[in-house]
Amino acid sequence: MLSSCFAPPQPERSVRIDAYGVIIIMNRQRVVVTGMGWVTPLGHDLDTVWSNLTNGVSGVAPIERFDARSFPTTFAAQVRNYDYNKYLNDTAVHETAGQHTQFALGAARQAWDQACLGSYDKLDHARIGMYLGAGEGALDFDNYAKVDLAAWSAEANKIEDEQWNKFALEYLDSWREIEQEPSMPAAHIAREFDVRGPVCNCLTACAASTQAIGEAYDILQRGDADVMISGGTHTMLHVLGVTGFNRLTALSNRNDDIQRASRPFDRTRDGFVMGEGSGIVILESLEHAQQRGAQPLAEIAGYGSSADAFRITDMHPEGRGPARAIQKALKQAGIDPHATDAHGRPFVHYISAHGTGTSENDSIETRAIKAAFGDNAPKIPVSSIKSMMGHLIAAAGAVEFITCTMAIRHGMIPPTINLNEPDPDLDLDYVPNKARKAQVETCLSNSFGFGGQNDTLIIRRYAE
Repeated sequence: MLSSCFAPPQPERSVRIDAYGVIIIMNRQRVVVTGMGWVTPLGHDLDTVWSNLTNGVSGVAPIERFDARSFPTTFAAQVRNYDYNKYLNDTAVHETAGQHTQFALGAARQAWDQACLGSYDKLDHARIGMYLGAGEGALDFDNYAKVDLAAWSAEANKIEDEQWNKFALEYLDSWREIEQEPSMPAAHIAREFDVRGPVCNCLTACAASTQAIGEAYDILQRGDADVMISGGTHTMLHVLGVTGFNRLTALSNRNDDIQRASRPFDRTRDGFVMGEGSGIVILESLEHAQQRGAQPLAEIAGYGSSADAFRITDMHPEGRGPARAIQKALKQAGIDPHATDAHGRPFVHYISAHGTGTSENDSIETRAIKAAFGDNAPKIPVSSIKSMMGHLIAAAGAVEFITCTMAIRHGMIPPTINLNEPDPDLDLDYVPNKARKAQVETCLSNSFGFGGQNDTLIIRRYAE
């Protein structure tokens, strides 16, 4: 075992058998974080990204992936100078990996190594699972468009199916088509780390990786795995991705002031900035972490999930779905949102906001926080790191989960940059422009997905 780790005696797990002979676990497993990794527009390792976040550095720049000069939005937060091959045991196995998979492999290697799983010789790979919230990879747009144009019949005023199939076989690369699928990051990670337990992927838009971590937490709690690799990865920095969000009028189009374009909670906010990347964490049952002498970085204390059941293009205006997810997570964590400690502090010390910078999201998230915390809401610091690294879509929640863990470990709350003109209707403490030193014991992380999926996680400092 590692000399810096501990392995106290294991608690016994009590069970009962119900009237139908079903075994019910009475005390569910505690779940801890033992490894973290991220590949983002602000860097490719924990220390670099954290330094940039706490120093208010923007990762936004002109789009280089394709010629975006004719687009309403010409900028994004892009991962740059990244080589995934240095993270691999066998580069040949992953030579066809799509961009989203490349990000995930690097983040997963960082998390795996920080957790010291590779040096534990009693690891049962059938008890290692994975739950990702991975989105699609980059579309082969040029060749796809070439196929469509070649198969177009002006006389029939349509694309001819047989011609399309013929030209698709000629122009499209089969591996590239397969590798852009949302399921492929999990396949590659499973191969790299010999994951033989339960493996799942969800794609609930911007809530995906928060949901994935929450579902992985549930799997560990009920004892169906010892270790779960979780998190998310995504890139939509391709022609169709940017076009789609421009047509939804969701993206900022401040092309003359790109590093200040993402301005969550500001009165002048006009949309989010697209980002890309990956965040991966290693979660373990506390029992397993202690058996192998691992040092927990933090503990997951609660998870809440809800749906708006309202409209696919809008959140419910009262924030009822987000508020319900927050309330569920708090209840599972045993936190009274209306109580305070002896110093008058609420028992949540930082909220990592979904905070996209759209008019609708920021207003509704503020209402949801107020609905959940009542008079305590103005006392809790809230910030959005999307102001610096853009919106990583499916990967956003995982990166923000890591941010919460880093805030607990370093006693620092990252800022919401570009918050210079407060919105009079948004009156919470959004930590404007400068990081803040604080004693952070418990964090809450929100993710709200397009279509009405809402997920919240509670992360707290680990204590025996």
